[in-house]
Parts: sequence; structure tokens; C-alpha cells
Amino acid sequence: MIARVDAADKVTGRAVYADDIMVAGMLFARPLHAAHPHARIRAIDLSAARAVPGVVEILTARDLPAARRVGTIVADQYILAEDRTRYQGDVVAVVAAESDAAARLGVSAIRVEYEPLPPLTDPDAALAPGAPLVHEEQGTNVIAAYRVRHGDPAEAFARCAHVITREYRTGHVEHAYLEPESALAIPEADGGVWIRGSVQLPFNARRFVAQACGLALERVRVVQATLGGSFGGKDETINLICARAALLALRTGRPVKSTYTREESLRESYKRHPVVVRARLGADAQGRLQALEIDLTADGGPYCTSSPFVIWRPTVQCTGPYRIGAVRCDSRAVYTNNPLTGAMRGFGSPQFDFASESLADEMAHACGLDPVEFRRRNFFTQGCTTHTGQRLDNHVVSIAAVMDAALARFGWEEKFARASRGRVGAGGEFYGVGLACSYRGVSLGAEGADFCSATLEVRPDGTVELQVSVSENGSGLKTAMTRIASGELGIPAARFRFLDTDTSRIPDGGPTVASRGTLVGGNALLAAVRELKEKMAPVLADLLGPSPEGFTFADERVRHPVSGREVAFAEAVRGCGERGIPLKALGSWVGPRVSWDEERGQGNAYFTYVYGCNIAEVRVAAATGEVRVLRLLGAHDPGRAINPQMVAGQIYGGLVMGMGFALQESYRVEGGVGVPVNLDGYRLLRADQVPVLEALIVENPDPAGPWGGKSIGEPVNELAAPAIANAVFHATGVRIRTLPIRPAAILAGLSQRNGGSPHPGNRAHES
Repeated sequence: MIARVDAADKVTGRAVYADDIMVAGMLFARPLHAAHPHARIRAIDLSAARAVPGVVEILTARDLPAARRVGTIVADQYILAEDRTRYQGDVVAVVAAESDAAARLGVSAIRVEYEPLPPLTDPDAALAPGAPLVHEEQGTNVIAAYRVRHGDPAEAFARCAHVITREYRTGHVEHAYLEPESALAIPEADGGVWIRGSVQLPFNARRFVAQACGLALERVRVVQATLGGSFGGKDETINLICARAALLALRTGRPVKSTYTREESLRESYKRHPVVVRARLGADAQGRLQALEIDLTADGGPYCTSSPFVIWRPTVQCTGPYRIGAVRCDSRAVYTNNPLTGAMRGFGSPQFDFASESLADEMAHACGLDPVEFRRRNFFTQGCTTHTGQRLDNHVVSIAAVMDAALARFGWEEKFARASRGRVGAGGEFYGVGLACSYRGVSLGAEGADFCSATLEVRPDGTVELQVSVSENGSGLKTAMTRIASGELGIPAARFRFLDTDTSRIPDGGPTVASRGTLVGGNALLAAVRELKEKMAPVLADLLGPSPEGFTFADERVRHPVSGREVAFAEAVRGCGERGIPLKALGSWVGPRVSWDEERGQGNAYFTYVYGCNIAEVRVAAATGEVRVLRLLGAHDPGRAINPQMVAGQIYGGLVMGMGFALQESYRVEGGVGVPVNLDGYRLLRADQVPVLEALIVENPDPAGPWGGKSIGEPVNELAAPAIANAVFHATGVRIRTLPIRPAAILAGLSQRNGGSPHPGNRAHES
């Protein structure tokens, strides 16, 4: 374990964020956002804005030199709104000025004539025959749709002793990263452009900028600045901001910085997809699952963004970590005029796992089984075959072991026996505990190609420059990579310098999403280390004698494995330099083969999986319905923990984020317009609401990962919400199926259960 390599710079203020960067002659850019979530643009009058002192340039859609629309999957996002606004975050014009104040005045002086149109705000209504189309050229409001077909659900349901039908809902959720979006574009002498920004995916940003400016990719350079938080949120929105800044820079011949206010960020940035899950689940008399039907609809907002990927993952994982013989799942993402939605930590799984693990608890209740025993009877087992036809035999299927470890650490048996089950206890409170379990496919799987590159360069003084083609987004990637390189070369972490991702220095390694950074970056780094050692081998053979088995690197020395002769690492480096051997290596990695049949939803969707279990302990005030979380435990199998302290930190952060999703966070939308305009109107958890947190790491090294490591960042965010919802049920007897869990909903359930009386009895209510 090593200390986080970027910690000192961040806590002392030395870290350079995008808005910290200032260059001579820089202009400041400000956007004009749409006045209506859906409207025709009849006319734009820039005359008064151009007359504002300090305003240098204003761009509208008519000024775009190349692509008018861009997108990661579907090119349907307008760089600048052209004929219509399709959501509140559309940018109609962008102003560059000598000062930020002048840019703001310029924006306020622009006059736009709109013809407001009725916004399409209900995904179900968007699917109805004859519904207006958000994009007429698409011919449909369905962004993407997927399916899984396994066995015969109709026949299986017919022989089930227990069948339940349920509906679960989640809403818009804001990422709430501390740093708003910021990008600086600098025009190059050769007609290209250089970008430094708060960019999560530099290679995606390069594509957006190149398309918008009509430039070849090699004419666009993007370098990631220190990122002040992302959680998946600094992808496509910041890419558009980069594109607009680049357009202004090339037009004016001057550097242009665009740093958003929190209000601008909330308005334009995408949110977590609201999801409706309609489910039917059947079990036999012994509580063994037999049949499942799932229908999932996600609100994609006005543009595609990453919606296809976000709904594909829960489709593939629709059974949860359970064996079910007959499965039908249909999912779709739908265009609306609501706020834009896209990637957020968990990538579709937090929404679906709330539904799936609430459903599992409800079926356990219907079968008269303890929720733990019900799960034991249905868990995946080693070598079993999933509903997509994938045999789980290439890694340790640890779901039962992870749950057992969590139960033992938590003291589940004693605490579950104390659950109120609808009876008010001392102090006018209910008490309960709940758990939730999951499995998650590692990396992109069949939704994209898994590959990565890494470079190592040993300097003459023995220090090492390190770069990988996935990016540090705050999760600790730099530290994990440094830990691996340090261990492989046997030199201290302090000797390494990790370079920010720079599209001109390393090949594209795919997106830094899907908790794939450590796995793909680490594997590429190991390949680079192997190449570096091969370059050093002739010199080491001269110094220590030939060794077909290679040499041992440890404690700043290189040792012959048989003779024991050794030499200082620094001396070996000098020897390579004297021979003219450049100690620079490029390593690459391509993921194991996966497969997917779109028509039937069958195949080996991911090359390996991780497993997790969360347990929540709560008290609920009978008089107010307020939920107080006392304790949250997260148990996870990340393969091998490359840096256990950082894995624990990820678990803590995921638990808190999941608790906010469960109890408070809701980006309220009315008529297509987001009601919170700043974070003071958005309910984030306060520090004094955070309960006792526990992290439990269950290690099963995986042959697919570097040093056996897999992934951790997103799995830890999936399970707190259903664990809390299940705990609320075991405390109060009230089942809540819509997030966030509101005190009013609990009180309504208690009142309905008791014939209008606020004092609870002992019957369960389903709300």
C-alpha cells in the first residue's frame, strides 16, 4: 500500500484545475441557454450584444464551419441550437469577450424570438402512437432498445406457487461534483487547437472538437487538467463546451476560456436517468425462482448521449445474482424534452438494483422466507449458467461468500431478530435492518471494445515517467498505476511522475468508464513493464550473468534469481544509457473475447464479474416518518485490492452516495424545467447525516486483472438504496417503491395500514 500520489498537491492547493490556468490575451466565453425546454427559434438579434464594450465575438448555429451535431453514439446533439430548442440546457449562442463581466453583459443583450411548443415530458406518452417526435429525422422517440429471451416464462409462471407483480421508479439525480465544467482552448500556429480542461474522456473531447471545427484528429490536442470530481458527469457536456471554446479560439485567433457557473452547469449537464421498472417474478413452493419478466423504460432526455450503454447493462444483469430458468426482459431509452440524462456512477445499475433487490425482498416475504435464506436458495453458484447462456467458470463466483462475510461482520442474525416489523419501539421509533446483493460485469464487455495502452520512460537519474490512456477522474487511478509500476520495478513510488492524459502522447485507450481504469490500465502497464525489462535484459546479463528466467526487481536493486548477484537499479539504468538503449516502453492490452446476440439477448456479455453486498441499519420516527440511518456496511469482492486503503475509500464514498440516492437526492423537473437552479435547492447529504460506515474487502484474485485486481468504483454505489429501502420495510412494514424515500410516503403508508391512525399496528403496507 502506498500513499495517494496526488494527495499532497490537492490538500495544499498546488493541484492545477482547469480554471486555474491563465494565459496572455485570453478571452472569456459565456453561453446563452434556451428560454424554453421546447420551442422554435424564430429569430436571433445580436446587434445590441455586439455593441457591448469588450465583446469580441458571438457564435450561433449559422456560424458553425463543419458539423452542427455531434455525439458519442448518435450524432444528435446540437453544438448550438439551430431551429429548435429541445431542452432547457440547449445553448443558442456563445459570447467571447475581454472579461467575464463583458461576456455576461453580451449574453444578456442577445434577443431571441421563440415560439414555445408543448414539451414532451412523460416517457410513456412519448412511446404512444402519434406522439410528437423530439427528432423527426429519427422517426421514433425510442433512442435504443434491448431484450433478453431465455426459456419459456409463460410456462414457468403457470407452475409457480408464488407470483408477484411490482413497479419501481427512480428520478433525475445530479452528479454534484465540486468543480463546475471548465475548458481553455488555445489556437495553434498550424491551424489546430490545444485544449486543457476538466475533461473525463480526453479522446472523446478530441473527436467532438475535431468534428465541430472541421479538423483532422491530429490537429486537436486535449490534455486533462486535475479533475474536481466527475462521477461520470464530465463527458459529453464538457466535450461540447470544449468544442464551443475551440470554435471561438479559431475564429478570434486568441485563447478562449469557458468556465461554467453552478447555475449553468446544473442547467446544461446531464443527470442520472429516471427509470421505471415493471416486474413480474415467480417462485415455486420452496422459494426457488422460476420466472422473471422485466420491462424497463429510461428517460433519455432530448439527446442519445450514453443511453444505449446505460440501459444495456441492467438488461444483461436483469436477474440480479440469482438463477432463474425463464426470463424475458425488454428495455428502452426514450427521447423527451426533460433535462438531458447520461452516465452517472453505476451506469444504470443503481436504478435497476433498487428495483431488483426490493423485488427479491418482496418475493422472500411472499414465500414466508427469511431474506437471507431466500437469497441463499437462489444465488449464482460456481460453474452455473446465467440467463444469457454464460457459464460462470473462469473466476470465483463469490456472491454467497461476500454476503456471509457481511452478515458475520454486521451481526445480522441478532439485529434482524430485533426488527420492529411494524411495531413502534422505545422512543416512538421503528427499528430495522435490510440487505441487498449484486453482481456486475467488469469493464465494457460486449457494449464496446476493451483495450488500453501505457508508456514508461526511465530517465537517466532513475526516475520514471508513467502514462496510461485512461484518465484520473478522482478515483485514485494514478495511485493504483504507480503502485503496480513501483512493485514491478522495485523502486519507490516517489520516483514516479504520472503524466496527465494527453491525446498527443499516447494512443486512445477507450473511455474511462465502467470501473475499468485499474483493470485495463494495469494490464497495459504490465505489458509496458515487460517490454522495459526486455530492453534492460542484455545489460543485466552482462552485469549479473545470463538468466533465461529473467531477473528480480526489488528494493531498488536487480537480482539474478539463481546466483543471487545483484546490482543497483540506478546502475543498470546507467549501463543502458552507456549502450544507447532508450528505456522507453509502450505496452498495450486487449480484453478477452466476449459475445452478444442482440436478437435473443444471449452470450458471454462480460469476461468476468464482481460481487457485492450492502447492509443497512435504520430507525424511523413514527411521528414524522423520518429515516435515520445508523450504520451502513459495504462488502465487495474487487478481485485483489491493489491498494486496500483506496478500495475502502471507494466503498465509503459509494455508501454515502447511495444513501443520498435512497433518501434525499431528486433533481425535480416541472414541465421540462429543472426546479433547482443551484445546489442550495438540491438536497445533498450533510456531514452530520452520514452514519457509521464499514468497508469489508473479500479478495479473490482474478486471472483477467493486473495482480488479480478487477473493479470497485461503481459496484459500491449500487446497493445502499435497496438495502435502506429493505431496512425501512423490516422496520415499519411499509414498502416504498419510489426513490427517494420520502417521510410523507412512509406516513401515508402507516396511516393507510392503520385506517387513518398515525399509530402503526402490525400489518404490512405496500406503497
